[in-house]
Amino acid sequence: MAELAALEDPKARQVNERHGDDHGVNLGRLRALAKRLKTQQDLACQLWQTGDTAARLLAILVCRPKEFERDELDVMLREARTPKVHDWLVNNVVKKNPHAEELRVAWSADPDPAVASAGWALTTERVARKPEGLDLAGLLDVIEAEMKDAPDRLQWAMNNCLAQIGIDHAEHRTRAIDIGERLAVLKDYPTSPGCTSPYAPTWIAEMVRRQQDR
Repeated sequence: MAELAALEDPKARQVNERHGDDHGVNLGRLRALAKRLKTQQDLACQLWQTGDTAARLLAILVCRPKEFERDELDVMLREARTPKVHDWLVNNVVKKNPHAEELRVAWSADPDPAVASAGWALTTERVARKPEGLDLAGLLDVIEAEMKDAPDRLQWAMNNCLAQIGIDHAEHRTRAIDIGERLAVLKDYPTSPGCTSPYAPTWIAEMVRRQQDR
């Protein structure tokens, strides 16, 4: 904790806080510290229990994702107060855990929009890597009905799923683009030069074009 405190950078904190993350540690330095510590599950659990955002990010980097029980991960997700901790936990830990599918189903139906967004993130992963058994048309039904009025984090996760369905599944592409155009979610989202817009119709078209160019 003392070492993390020494890495605190006021400028980094200013940038991070604009994105809802209450820490001032440069992520490159955090990764370097994790590389030096190597994998330490007990230390990861102790770091998580501090409640400190930088400590929790470090915990995610040094833990063993497959060693967490289902209920542990459920509690951890609900404790993940900041966007970066939430995203890293889902992407670096939950996706690699044997309980990921069970949690995906449970979280997708959770009334807490932040928890539900994790369920949708896991669903997007399945759409891309293991779509067998998923009701893609049913997912599009839910997105069509609920995405427009969903809270920001949940809306973002549903939009990612919409785009992934359109990119990876040609038989659903026309409908996915149509839903994106009618709902116009993230249509005016500011996008840096050279980056692809998160607006689903634009995103789908660009990624399909890249696939065809390979």
